[in-house]
Amino acid sequence: MNEDQVKGKAKDIGGKIQEKVGEATGNRQTQREGVSKQVEGKVQEKAGDVKDVLKGNR
Repeated sequence: MNEDQVKGKAKDIGGKIQEKVGEATGNRQTQREGVSKQVEGKVQEKAGDVKDVLKGNR
């Protein structure tokens, strides 16, 4: 795993947690921010996948 994959996965997990906290507290802003972080994380993780492919690591 490269740095982008690790950071992306961490953002995705953090976003899931934030979304659930927002659901539990009824805070829609927090939920939206959590979903947004999940998307950012998944994009970053995929960028890391592409880097791996280009480097020939897969």
